Amino acid sequence: MDFETYTVVGRRMRDAGLAVALIAVGALPAAAQQDADKDDAAVVSKAQEVVVTASRIAETADETLAPVSVITRQEIERRQIRSVPEALRRVPGLTITNNGGQGKATSVFLRGTESDHVLVLINGVRVGSATLGTFNFESLSIDDVERIEVVRGPRSYLYGSEALGGIIQIFTRKPTETTHAHASVGYGTDETMEGQAGFSGRASGVGFSASTSYIRTDGFNSCGNGTTIPTGGCFNSEPDKDGFERSSVSGALDYTFSNGIKVEGSGLYATSENEFDGSFVNESEGVNYVLGARALASPTDYWDVTAGIGHTVDDADNFLDGAYQTSFTTERNSLSLQNDLYLFDDHISTIGVDFQRDEVGGNTAYAEDSRDNTGVFAQHRAEFGRHTVQLSGRVDENEQFGGYLTGGAAYGYRITEALRATASYGTAFKAPTFNELYYPGFGNADLEPEQSENAEVGLAATVGGFALGANLFHTEIDNLIAYDSSIFAPANVDKARITGLELTASGETMGFLLSASATFLDARNASGGANDGNQLPRRAEQAYTLSVDRTVGDLGLGFGSFAFGGDVHHESERYDDLANTTELAAFTTLDLRANWAATENWGVDLKLSNVFDEEYETASFYNQQGRAFFLRLTYRR
Repeated sequence: MDFETYTVVGRRMRDAGLAVALIAVGALPAAAQQDADKDDAAVVSKAQEVVVTASRIAETADETLAPVSVITRQEIERRQIRSVPEALRRVPGLTITNNGGQGKATSVFLRGTESDHVLVLINGVRVGSATLGTFNFESLSIDDVERIEVVRGPRSYLYGSEALGGIIQIFTRKPTETTHAHASVGYGTDETMEGQAGFSGRASGVGFSASTSYIRTDGFNSCGNGTTIPTGGCFNSEPDKDGFERSSVSGALDYTFSNGIKVEGSGLYATSENEFDGSFVNESEGVNYVLGARALASPTDYWDVTAGIGHTVDDADNFLDGAYQTSFTTERNSLSLQNDLYLFDDHISTIGVDFQRDEVGGNTAYAEDSRDNTGVFAQHRAEFGRHTVQLSGRVDENEQFGGYLTGGAAYGYRITEALRATASYGTAFKAPTFNELYYPGFGNADLEPEQSENAEVGLAATVGGFALGANLFHTEIDNLIAYDSSIFAPANVDKARITGLELTASGETMGFLLSASATFLDARNASGGANDGNQLPRRAEQAYTLSVDRTVGDLGLGFGSFAFGGDVHHESERYDDLANTTELAAFTTLDLRANWAATENWGVDLKLSNVFDEEYETASFYNQQGRAFFLRLTYRR
């Protein structure tokens, strides 16, 4: 879908000595990396990562005023990450729930907000289901991914609805300046087989990238012991293995004309077949694709323009023991126009407009099956010596609920060259989904958007070759949509108060590459009544992650080189229901990995997951993967 491309643009940062800027679909041109402090090379490389999602402009990680986590292709390969949910699992403040293994329903809770309070972009194009309000992360192969940026905290004042808890932007593989190729085949537990191949390069000025991937697994019994109870689980007894199969292709092109106008296009197409346990449906076939294109121009030395277009489809056909039951389809078309103005030194103003049209289909007769949304946004970012100020605002006009205004303000102060403090405040909203509004016999067309206020403070420091971070935040959410038994329909009845602390550390010492994070979360129901003060479901109050890697050379064997590493992940107990009566136990998992780089191009990866065979659930009654291995042969050139 999108590819990130690096180009020389961006006036403000270019004048500061930056040389290379990241351009990503849906983000803005600009920026590059400053000279690195060679005494802290590991920290600097992270600090100089160019990010585009937080402010819709390119800026380095140490310049952004938002807490951002970046997962690069290098990290994906080093840690042998095998799925997008696995990559996201170790992001501070983010919790993953899964209904029984690979391919099964997966939800993301970011900073204690709801699973549909996270905006997901692929190469700048909004993706997801308009009926459910969430994105099917299992439809996307990690082999198609070049990079993931996760912005923690509200961004409705730049992106509109869904960005109440944060944003996950996924960039697929991009064109490269020289020709590269990659391929791998692998086999593992549960008769899992994977394969992928791709290439990229440039010819006659046209940049290109293409890749394809395939996975098939027998899986395991997704629903614990075939549980059949009235309050949860799969509502059926099917103690069998639940398999998953997915095929995908992705590609990207770019070209720069002699007048400096650059055009980019990208696409991703995936089909999947999934088996699970259920009494209404137990099989599904899915088709997901995303198409995006954009043009970038600089009419003057002080004005950059980016125009983008996107088209996405999320289609699912559902079956019960092979017999067709239901189908749901979301088709989304989007347009965007963004202007960046560099009128003064160390100032950048952004003005833009987004348009989106959602259409739903299938065999369910919704009272309304389409709606439009137009959003106009503006932002100004300025630096004054050690001070950085950013002001943002947006107005959304939605065909269903009318107009909505959101805003944000952020401030950063560089106390020393190695220590920076930030503070921010922002409002956000989430529009009701088609299911909540119009599902026959359930919807409520009078629903208002969910809305929130968020305040946070943060510190970022460089100490002894390590990058350290701390962010303290508080969020209050009003008009949360929940089922109201008095009207037998969803209503704006719930409230929530969420306070959290995120701690991060990363760096290199004595040849070991280390990263660690800790999240402390107090997410409470504030609606009054019987559940007032209860912990919000499926949010762990504590989560810890430690990752260690070491390259040790050839071990005296005289051929190739070896690397070893591992991850420890712990989440505290949490509840699966609003009443806090169904507890999910705390769990700790250990993953180990080894790599043999036999030659410059060929390598072998071995990964052992859940080494101690921990039994745990992230959603009540649904099993998670026990001890497993995966062996992969890789080729990269």
